[in-house]
Amino acid sequence: MKHGLLLPAILLCAAAPAWAQQTRQLSGQVLDAATGEGLAGVTVLVKGTTNGASTNMDGQFTLSVPATTSEVQLTISYIGYVTQTVTAKDEANLKVRLASDTKALDEVVVIGYGQVKKSDVTGAIVSVKEEDIKKTPAANVMESLQGRLPGVDITRSSGSATSGVNVTVRGNRSLTANNGPLFIVDGVQYNSIQDINPNDIQSMEVLKDAASTAVYGSRGANGVIIVTTKRGSSGKPRVTINSYYGQTDVAYYPKVNNAEQYAAQKREANRTTGLWNSAADDPKIFTPYELESIANGGSTDWMNLLLRKGVQQEHQIGLSGGSDKTKFYTSFDYFNEQGLFKLDNLNRYSIRFNIDQEINKKITIGLQSQLTYYNQSTRRDPTNQANKINPLLTPYDANGNIAIFPNSGNFINPIIDEVNGNYENNARTTRTFTTGYVSYQILPSLNIRSNLGLTLSNARTGIYQGSNTLDRNGSVPQSSYGTQFLTNWSWENIINYNKTFGDHSLTATGVTSLLTFNTENSNAQGRNQLLASQLYYNLANANQQIGINSGYEDSKLISFTGRVQYGYKGRYLLTLTGRGDGSSKLAAGNKWAFFPSAAVAWRVIDEDFMKGVSAISDLKLRVSYGRAGNYDVPVYSSQSLLARIPFAYGETSAAGYTFANRIGNPELGWELSNTKNIGLDYAVLDNRITGSVDVYDTETSDLLLDRFLPLSSGVSVITQNIGKTRNKGIEVGLNGRIIDNENFKWNAGATWFLNREEIVDLGGANSDISNGWFIGSPTRVIYDYEKIGIWQLDEADEAKAYGQKPGQIKVRDLNGDGQITASADRKVLGWRVPKWNGSFNSDFSYKGFDLSFQFFARMGQMFNYEYNSYFDPQGIENSSQQNYWTPENPSNDYPRPDASLSKTTQQNALYGNTLYYRDGSYVKLRAATLGYNIPQSVLEKLHMSSLRVYIQGKNLVTWSDIKDYDPERGGAITAPIPRVVLAGINLGF
Repeated sequence: MKHGLLLPAILLCAAAPAWAQQTRQLSGQVLDAATGEGLAGVTVLVKGTTNGASTNMDGQFTLSVPATTSEVQLTISYIGYVTQTVTAKDEANLKVRLASDTKALDEVVVIGYGQVKKSDVTGAIVSVKEEDIKKTPAANVMESLQGRLPGVDITRSSGSATSGVNVTVRGNRSLTANNGPLFIVDGVQYNSIQDINPNDIQSMEVLKDAASTAVYGSRGANGVIIVTTKRGSSGKPRVTINSYYGQTDVAYYPKVNNAEQYAAQKREANRTTGLWNSAADDPKIFTPYELESIANGGSTDWMNLLLRKGVQQEHQIGLSGGSDKTKFYTSFDYFNEQGLFKLDNLNRYSIRFNIDQEINKKITIGLQSQLTYYNQSTRRDPTNQANKINPLLTPYDANGNIAIFPNSGNFINPIIDEVNGNYENNARTTRTFTTGYVSYQILPSLNIRSNLGLTLSNARTGIYQGSNTLDRNGSVPQSSYGTQFLTNWSWENIINYNKTFGDHSLTATGVTSLLTFNTENSNAQGRNQLLASQLYYNLANANQQIGINSGYEDSKLISFTGRVQYGYKGRYLLTLTGRGDGSSKLAAGNKWAFFPSAAVAWRVIDEDFMKGVSAISDLKLRVSYGRAGNYDVPVYSSQSLLARIPFAYGETSAAGYTFANRIGNPELGWELSNTKNIGLDYAVLDNRITGSVDVYDTETSDLLLDRFLPLSSGVSVITQNIGKTRNKGIEVGLNGRIIDNENFKWNAGATWFLNREEIVDLGGANSDISNGWFIGSPTRVIYDYEKIGIWQLDEADEAKAYGQKPGQIKVRDLNGDGQITASADRKVLGWRVPKWNGSFNSDFSYKGFDLSFQFFARMGQMFNYEYNSYFDPQGIENSSQQNYWTPENPSNDYPRPDASLSKTTQQNALYGNTLYYRDGSYVKLRAATLGYNIPQSVLEKLHMSSLRVYIQGKNLVTWSDIKDYDPERGGAITAPIPRVVLAGINLGF
């Protein structure tokens, strides 16, 4: 038996060298399909065997395969990427590109003071990845996400180059306190989100319900947006360059009357009073110059002289890399926007440096830092003047110079500020944001981390207004110089315990937090300085109304937080959170509040009864309840401050003081919000379609409300905890991989959400008409008379009964008592907030080409349309183009021009305000992008890992009921939101 076994063994040993000689070396490289970067640590196996290798730092591998086999199948796998099987033939260097596994990338979600797998999330959280942020380049990352986040309403505040972005999460809760969300950048509060270069952002999470935000206590009442910036990675250094250049112009801007229309309206206004009956009476109402201009067909479009094509550009370079223990990321960014008006410019420079250093296997330290510098010029708005000035006048005198008062009229020239040296408003801001941390892994399941954050901001604003400017209008020049120095620092200590016991998982988190906010400011002002060329730099030379003032504010917030997350079989999930906050802004005895929350989730998909339901690939039910708070009121609102007033003893001046307009409230406390949330996360058809639905109800009590006091009190306002509001809503998000094959992919997404704001209580009062607050209505509404038309000739007797005549505005007599009174005949006409928001985005890719577009809608809001207010019944100022009433044109749109009525009289006595209200609903093609990725074969010759070129249009088309206007502007026409067409490039090395 032994000899029988020995012979085969001898033969096998003899054959081994021959077998070894019959193999060949197969080499290759594994790359990221999106970036072209080599992937380290990828497992490469000959299919069906244990023969394999791992890739090195550059993604390269070498393994032995049988020489007798011309084709070998390789299985290539890597965490976070889709496993791929390829057939290797006789290539000397095989190239394999792994695509990211979208589902795997989505598994980790950043939450407050930690992160969890997406499947374990119990609250209402929306995640945004880097690729979503890059789809619509913008100076402010929140503008890039417009319409993409269910429950988050984002609008640009104006079209100015220096404008910001308005953000609300699930509506407005407070009536006078701040309703904006809390921004957390790399674990630290940071209010200046516009500083963060979108190219530096790795991911963002929006926390919406109380279960998610309660860990931030008082700071999370209005939602929390967590921003995580990029980190370095070990391996070959990687360089990225992102650059675009575009031109902006006016997409929509309504025109006021031209000269012919202006003259017609002025004639009609004077026909109403009997002064004008035919062209023979023109000399009675027009000056000789105006008559000459009419005869020559002259007409000046003043707005056309002001508006120009602007520029928007951004250029960024990033570098990342490192070793196993040291990882770094650094970038430099330059953003420039030249607005639609001259003197409206923004330059932003930012530098970021992030580094993480592993000291040993237990201790890691790191630093995230950013330096941002702004140089921005702001123009005094010229549109009000340009839309009112007589179009029969000309902007230049006989010598071609800008006329200060065109044709010696009463209106100063709208373009006068553009004269060199006449006007300047320049702000320069330097802001430093630094976060350092040390992390100590005490045990495999126990970690403690300490974060120290510091924000320093130094700003100065200088304004010079020459004598002949829109602001000074011929009076003496004026200058001002203001400075502001801000210091915010935070210190947080976080302990995390994470352990799994069989079917049970437990994560416990404890946090201590100290935040300080310190602001110093000063301002100096003077008039009639000696030399205009000194602008605002030598105010000592001013000899009139020299004024100096300064201010100081300081506040602190101390917090203690605990959170427990428990899971059973990954199927039943529970999160309990409690946070105590103490704010120095509030009154003694009311400084502290406790904010608890609880959330449960049930992964229905993991139940046995779901195993046979193949169409559904994920299903999770979430329920949460929690409390959050708000203390965002002016510093020292609990104290009564003194203000200096002019005073004298006889002829001798003396220091005099009285209470400031805001009197202190020694009982000022927290505004509290309790939120219930029910959510459902789902996926069907093997995750081809995914989505979520959330229903919520937030009740806010003890509102931080500014109550106005009677004049007899000697003060104006006091902040009190009065009243209640309620927000109810539903949010729906849907994403689909409609087509997904090797060459062609089509992904689509949609969001829809509605929010119902309601004022529940105002401290016993039914309404506060002066502030526009009404029980049962949203926090922001329009309250006035209801215009139902214009009185017609056959209604003369009825109009007379109301003290009016044909051609004037007809409003509804709500109580039918035969008279119109402010107390009985006004009502809530509409909401200044949308009734619902929605969006739809679609992304196509075919081989190297990609095409995407995005629509979003804000529906149901009403606003004051400023354009409609440009209607002068006397015909002195220019007016908006309106279909006004005449005996021959019985319009119901606008009243008859009347030279005996001033704008003030029409507005206050004849219901002129009712002309301004318009439905602000709109649908907008937010952006459309066409790009092309250069093939890898070309990139290899250029020694690049990726190269994409693209063209994009933003704010391309808007559909609304208002002609030539973008309703996102909110009714104002002072700074139109521009259309942008740009070309860009993304490179990687």
